[in-house]
Amino acid sequence: MRSKKTKFIFVTGGVVSSLGKGLASASIGALLENRGLDITLIKLDPYINVDPGTMSPFQHGEVFVTEDGGETDMDLGHYERFTHARMSRLNNFTSGRIYNAVITKERRGEYLGKTVQVIPHITDEIKASIRQASQDVDVVIVEVGGTVGDIESLPFLEAIRQMRYDVGSQNAVYIHLTLLPYIGAAGEVKTKPTQHSVMKLREIGIQPDFLLCRTDREISRELKDKIAMFCNVDNGNVFTSPDVRSIYELPLELHRQGLDERLAEVLNIWSRAPHLEKWETIVRKIYEPARGEVTVAIVGKYVNLTESYKSLNESLLHGGIANDVRVKLRFVDSQDVETQGPEAMLDGVDAVLVPGGFGVRGTEGKIAAVRYARENKLPFFGICLGLQMAVVEFSRTVLGLKGANSLEFDEHTPHPVVTLMESQVKVQDKGGTMRLGSYACALKAGTVAQKLYAQDNIQERHRHRYEVNNAYRGRLQEAGLVISGHNPELNLVEMIELSDHPYFVGCQFHPEFKSKPFAPHPLFSGFIGAALAQRDSSHGTAPTPPVRA
Repeated sequence: MRSKKTKFIFVTGGVVSSLGKGLASASIGALLENRGLDITLIKLDPYINVDPGTMSPFQHGEVFVTEDGGETDMDLGHYERFTHARMSRLNNFTSGRIYNAVITKERRGEYLGKTVQVIPHITDEIKASIRQASQDVDVVIVEVGGTVGDIESLPFLEAIRQMRYDVGSQNAVYIHLTLLPYIGAAGEVKTKPTQHSVMKLREIGIQPDFLLCRTDREISRELKDKIAMFCNVDNGNVFTSPDVRSIYELPLELHRQGLDERLAEVLNIWSRAPHLEKWETIVRKIYEPARGEVTVAIVGKYVNLTESYKSLNESLLHGGIANDVRVKLRFVDSQDVETQGPEAMLDGVDAVLVPGGFGVRGTEGKIAAVRYARENKLPFFGICLGLQMAVVEFSRTVLGLKGANSLEFDEHTPHPVVTLMESQVKVQDKGGTMRLGSYACALKAGTVAQKLYAQDNIQERHRHRYEVNNAYRGRLQEAGLVISGHNPELNLVEMIELSDHPYFVGCQFHPEFKSKPFAPHPLFSGFIGAALAQRDSSHGTAPTPPVRA
């Protein structure tokens, strides 16, 4: 039994995809949390994959990893960055996962000879999943992926339709996010796509209580009233989700329009006025940084779709907030580094970051970028594969181990300085079988890592199969590679750095999954701080002093 009377907010989308349901949901969560309410968020995804773990970043964007090792939709990253809610694998359900659970129950005989159908069995499983993730919170925000009208999302929409009857009409509201396109030739904002989208939703049996209209311009009260009338929504329940320069301005914009106040009123929630000072400070530092700008090169494989590095991009922005400096990102395709050389591709940057990735494509370009940063004393940060490429580069160049490589990319390398984890050798299935989730890391005293974290033991999230080969650890350390962090239980390398370099840090885990705008991750704060120092030294100017909020 719940100790609280939980309220449910269901968020759907129409007209087109990529309107920003995830950001809207996260912003609503931030506003309600700042009103003193305990909240959580759930993402329902219509695709048949059990999770996005085996999907290409070009297909799906980033795969977000939770503390308990769930590989989830990238919107869960927005949820964690905007709120204090801690996501788990219970906060993301796909059609594949739901159907898999129902089929497993059927095979066990749990349906007692009944014919298993979408209604009630699939919809009941969806509702049970929502309830399971909704324990002991005041408000649950449930985002339904896809676009109304897609055949894949129908079971999810039917399930949330039923939930209003299950929990009571006073405990559930529907928010529909739509598009208001501006037609330049006519000089008008058109409401017809929104009307048709709501019509389609009502055919399914859901009458939206609120409309959140995506638009690139201010919308008049008259136009909002027209939308309300044609869509059968209260006049005061039509809001806009305008284009903003930073996603972190969206909670402030929705609050300015009174969305959180109206939600609290409709759901009969008593709450305090929100405290949004920290969001105002964040936006100020993004728009008007006191210490200018630094340029960071991200040398990766998926740079043609920046959504592939969503958490990484945001974490670098958070590092800028911590240092009161604007971070300009230069996305560099590692294959271009192979063909054009690092000197041409990395000229003028203040720091180099090599992120994670899978597959051999572009790895030699990453290795070349690591060498360029190491030899030219540019601040360097390697994450997951980035750490592994740094070890390969160091082994080849400093240790002189010709042909050193990762077994992932060269099964016949004479020096497998990066090797498959022992626990991964016999793994056959690809989905959900990597080293996933939170693991401990003990930091070496006196290292850059230990100073940045200001503690000796940390917990960070992982997503990989390959590790630094312990057989080479002694030789690497003798040559000057510092093992600044290790997992004490598995005796695995977690962090590396160089003592004779201004800032050269690598980590096997993914710190970007734990960074927030109001709590920047220390590794990103330190990296951007190093980039700032590099900028000042290269310009021959005195370091700019930090500015406190």
